[in-house]
Parts: sequence; structure tokens; C-alpha cells
Amino acid sequence: MKPVLLLSVLVALVSQTVQAEPSDDISMYAVSLVGSPYRLGGTSPATGLDCSGFVDHVFRQITGIRLPRDSRGISEATQPLDPAELQPGDLVFFNTLKRAFSHVGIYLGDDRFVHATSSRTGSVMVSRFSDAYWRERFDGARRVVVPGPLPSAIASFE
Repeated sequence: MKPVLLLSVLVALVSQTVQAEPSDDISMYAVSLVGSPYRLGGTSPATGLDCSGFVDHVFRQITGIRLPRDSRGISEATQPLDPAELQPGDLVFFNTLKRAFSHVGIYLGDDRFVHATSSRTGSVMVSRFSDAYWRERFDGARRVVVPGPLPSAIASFE
């Protein structure tokens, strides 16, 4: 095989992504942070989290992935998803500030999601989609896509 063709195939294989399997680890860790304080711009459970800081913290701790620092950026960096396809660990977005994608949380299943909120409890909490407030403001669902592992043939070249 010509070196250029081989290199093209290797690049294509390496750059392919696989869908992150929403794991119990994401949901369990997210729920373990319930009660952590809310702080605008916050990124730490110890000092406070805002909604995007909460989502970034959970995904960084569990998957090693860093997400953008605001909910709009997170929505743009993730894969759109039909709400019927939601699985635990997927992201849910809301219009809470009269602008699209102004709030984000992590879907838990069974009509529930976990998020950092300033207006309800001032902390990380679990809410229900069936609550009229959230149902009326739902903006859509997204899935975090992570790079797949290197195929074994490529890994053996390293």
C-alpha cells in the first residue's frame, strides 16, 4: 500500500468518533453533587458551581473531556439529539434567560435531570421535566461525543 494512502486511512480511523455510552458513572457522580452550592461562574463543588461549570466538572471528572464554559458553547459542541432518544448522561437545555440554551443539566432518566440552579435552591438539585416551568422552557437535548480509542493496528505503531 502506498504510504500516502496508508496515512490517509490511518488519519480517517483516528479521527472517527464514537458515541459516548451514557454511563451510570456520569449520573451517579452528578447526583453525588446535589446540595453543592451555586455560584455564578463557579467551577468547583467546594466553592460553588453554575450550570455549565457543573456539567463541565462532571464530564471532566468522569470522562476527562473539557466542555465549553457556557451553556450556549456546550450546546454548540455537542451532538443534537431527539428528545425521544434521551439516555442518562445526555444533556438537556433550557431557555431561562429569554435566550436559547441559557441553562443546561444532565438527564437522569425517569423524567428527571440534575442541574445547578440559582433560583430554586441556590444549589445543585434534581428537577422533573413534568414541572411546567422546565417543560415550557425546554430547548432540546444533546449528547457528548468523545473520541474513540485508537484501533489496535494504529496503537501498535506508537
